[in-house]
Amino acid sequence: MPKPPRLCSCGAIVPHGVLCACQQARQLERKRRYDRTRPTASQRGYNGEWRKLRAEFLRLHPTCAFCGADAEHVDHKVRHRGNKALLLNWNNLQSLCAHCHNSVKQRQERQADE
Repeated sequence: MPKPPRLCSCGAIVPHGVLCACQQARQLERKRRYDRTRPTASQRGYNGEWRKLRAEFLRLHPTCAFCGADAEHVDHKVRHRGNKALLLNWNNLQSLCAHCHNSVKQRQERQADE
């Protein structure tokens, strides 16, 4: 049996598990604010050396480490936080598909932060 719709704070009735248009707009604006303050990829260490390492890693590990789908991302098992030794450490890398990178891995990292 499906869960009933809910009432958003703006007054709209929204199906269960779906964001209201006002919530989507707030989420988009929050992400834009964050992106304006975030350093660029090159400032975070993702330079030509990283791109070569990433391409080689994906060539040798073409499937997602979590689900086995085609991998699109090379992820760090342990966050590097600017540490070049961790950033370029082959043993700290794993191939992930977009879904696992953007949901499963992010959820794991949020839980680790708690």
